[in-house]
Amino acid sequence: MNVGDDGTLRVVLPKPPDGDEAREDPAAEALERGRALYRERQWADAFDAFSLADKRAPLGPSDLASWSWCAGLVGRDDDMLRLCERLYHSHLESNDDDEAARWAFWLGFRLLSLGEPARANAWLARAQRLVDRDGVECVVQGYLLLPAIRKSLATRDYDAAYATATRALTIGEQFRERDLIAFARSSQGRILVRQGKLDDGLGLFDEVMLSATAGELSPVVAGLMYCAALECCHQVHALHRAREWTSAFSSWCDAQPQILLFAGNCRVYRAELLTLAGSWGEALEETGRASRSVPPFVQPAAAAAFYQEAEVHRLRGDVASAEAAYRSASDKGRDPQPGLALLRLAQGRVDVAETSIRRVVDGAIDPFERARLLPAFVEILLAAGDVARARVGATELDAIARSSDGGILRAAAAHAVGAVRLAEGDARGALAELRESFRVWHALDAPYVAAKIRVLASQACAALGDGEGAELELTAARETFVRLGAKADLAALDARDGALGSREPHGLTARELEVLRLLATGKTNKAIALELHLSEKTVDRHVSNLFVKTGVTSRSAATAFAYENGIVRSALPPRG
Repeated sequence: MNVGDDGTLRVVLPKPPDGDEAREDPAAEALERGRALYRERQWADAFDAFSLADKRAPLGPSDLASWSWCAGLVGRDDDMLRLCERLYHSHLESNDDDEAARWAFWLGFRLLSLGEPARANAWLARAQRLVDRDGVECVVQGYLLLPAIRKSLATRDYDAAYATATRALTIGEQFRERDLIAFARSSQGRILVRQGKLDDGLGLFDEVMLSATAGELSPVVAGLMYCAALECCHQVHALHRAREWTSAFSSWCDAQPQILLFAGNCRVYRAELLTLAGSWGEALEETGRASRSVPPFVQPAAAAAFYQEAEVHRLRGDVASAEAAYRSASDKGRDPQPGLALLRLAQGRVDVAETSIRRVVDGAIDPFERARLLPAFVEILLAAGDVARARVGATELDAIARSSDGGILRAAAAHAVGAVRLAEGDARGALAELRESFRVWHALDAPYVAAKIRVLASQACAALGDGEGAELELTAARETFVRLGAKADLAALDARDGALGSREPHGLTARELEVLRLLATGKTNKAIALELHLSEKTVDRHVSNLFVKTGVTSRSAATAFAYENGIVRSALPPRG
């Protein structure tokens, strides 16, 4: 054996008797190629080269480790597990308990991700037994704390989870193990976010992302950290950070096109941001690539891709394509809500939408999961006429936003609260909430959400007698829907315009018309409230508003107005 200039071993065969040049061993050539491809992050090609080299001469521990990471990065989980087990036994035979424990940990950790807890726990127990037997503190003890953090998070024992993460961080810093430090800090960040301490938690994720972008982490851990950070950002509507780190994640994935383990997640995150920005065609391209190219072993990424694809089709009004994509997401384990319920609402199937959204909201426990569902819950319940229950949802969303200090969550809550106040007849209070929400979404360049808010703002302006303001808001919303291709929303505006035309010149809202028709039958405000499932105070406000708009001062005059204008059909003679 000779040592090359780069420090690697090269095997040279004895010189043949005829004096020909020495021939390099094919195993060494394959090994050199595998190492070079690994450094170049050509994971699939490196895997093949290491496989060839190992067939000709068994690989040593360092190359075997590189081979195993290649297997994981290209989705060959069975091969990765087999190689990790081989590394475990190799180190065990060499009496290197620390390294044997390290590979037993990675076996268990990967098996947990693959949904095989029994095998996973067995390997983790082996790793723990090895480090306990030596009785000397080692870096693997820190890694073995990671599953315990998961368990505490699952039971919402945040204090225990944070203490365990802090212990893992201490061990990581003691041994200068950057991967472990990243795991521990990201765990601390996730815990703080769940406790509503968004700034502190996201700040820790920022530190982890610096390590990932600087190339300080191993490839697998870097990918896991990108995914953890972006999942958290999307969960709490930290869109500025999401955009920044999605761009970094995209660059990271694009630089290694053979990586399969994380590419699907990256495309889904890009698609979500493109959808928000109104680039629906590009979003569909990303989801299409993800849903077609994500291998079977990354089912959550494929399910998320189909869900996001369905969302774009829903916004475009393509019902058949949306239903097919929601079904594909469901087949791969992703609950298609709240998108599917919103699709049913757009189809006019309000009862189906209401049943679905009530089910998922009632089953959600985590506050941020509820925050993801509540905007749709409020919209659907308002459409169903259950203003009281919609008010409960909007109030809860506002409380979550305030407790978490989430600026964009507060904008979502203001949108919901404004919609409820409008339905209750408090147009002035509604407009204040809607203006604040619009300001945030407009600044974020989220045109569709901003246009939806402008439609409500138009209704509020109309209720306040500001016809010009209402027209400006509605025109801007319509232009946005036309530009985006939001067919369902355009159809809803057309239907609303037709209804408004039939109500002129009094300009009453749909809810005010309902109240007036019941008032004209002689019902009291209390009876109207019971029939429409509203509070008596809300009905009082509606009656006051319709008095102003119709220019009447009494219930009898309002009744006469209803008959005169065909709002209630009767042979009652006109006034005067």
